[in-house]
Amino acid sequence: MALHDNDTILRVQDLSVSFRAYGGMVRAVRGVSFDLRRGETVAIVGESGSGKSVSTKAIMGILPANAVIEGGSVLYDGMDLTRLGEEEMNRIRGRRIGLVFQDPMSALNPIMKVGHQITEVLRKRMNKHDAKARALALMEAVGIPDAPRRFNQYPFQFSGGMRQRIVIAIALAGDPEILICDEPTTALDVTVQAKILDLINQIKEERHLSVIFITHDLGVVAHMADRVNVMYAGRIVETGTAEEIFFEPAHPYTWALLSSVPDLQTHERLMSIPGTPPNMIYPPRGDAFAARNQYALRIDFEQEPPYFSLSDTHRAATWLLHPKAPKVEMPEILRERIKRMKEEAAHA
Repeated sequence: MALHDNDTILRVQDLSVSFRAYGGMVRAVRGVSFDLRRGETVAIVGESGSGKSVSTKAIMGILPANAVIEGGSVLYDGMDLTRLGEEEMNRIRGRRIGLVFQDPMSALNPIMKVGHQITEVLRKRMNKHDAKARALALMEAVGIPDAPRRFNQYPFQFSGGMRQRIVIAIALAGDPEILICDEPTTALDVTVQAKILDLINQIKEERHLSVIFITHDLGVVAHMADRVNVMYAGRIVETGTAEEIFFEPAHPYTWALLSSVPDLQTHERLMSIPGTPPNMIYPPRGDAFAARNQYALRIDFEQEPPYFSLSDTHRAATWLLHPKAPKVEMPEILRERIKRMKEEAAHA
């Protein structure tokens, strides 16, 4: 089983994942497809519960016991990762595909020195002396000062930002070619967030990594993603280059996400998304976002929209793009924000 071009390193095709729950099956991921190309960053953005983290857990083979992959494939290096056994996936996790978790404390062993946690990965392929030297180099590479002394410290002796740097060092210890970052800055304050994002970008360039970046905040990926997938209720509702998503958004859910991101120039009250996501034990008959969408048409409650193409790289699943749909303008607050972003980009 192979990919169709040398530029694509990972291909997710029609992936569907459900969870066994009281009352039925929760349809967490519904027919998700996207490609990751060599050297690029693909962002998956959506509210909590949209299915973005479940998609990456399916890629890594770390779904919980009550999860079922009901269809689709994850193609990597001639393999479908959804069909591999645990032993085969263990050879891929950490060595070929690295993962940076949302909460560094949940990823670190609190009673094990951080240096040992890094060398534990390295000892699988080198001796103790070389593993320590490599671990110290990784600690320095991710910006941990005084690495020889801190090598023998425990996670609680590090700040939140430094703990996340340790997690990144562990993810890099296997020399992966793909790095999956699952909400890596959510638990950090704004100034530390920026430093971690800069670090991920720097490491990506230095090591020629391909990155999947998961976040609920479109603002976080504005300056680091090459392409963006906007996800809602288990489905990608809009996909495009970062420029297309930020400057030419087409789906009302994308409008809402962009309108809710604070910035220094916006003086108007930020938009909020009314209501709550649907109960995915009983997926809506039509567009899953219809009940929360002030621009919803009658057909949105009756039939799920197909994807409409706006360019070779930009698609959105909304009936508003149908040729017979009424013309609807995006919110004024968003139009003004896009205008400012374009002006800032022109002067950058």
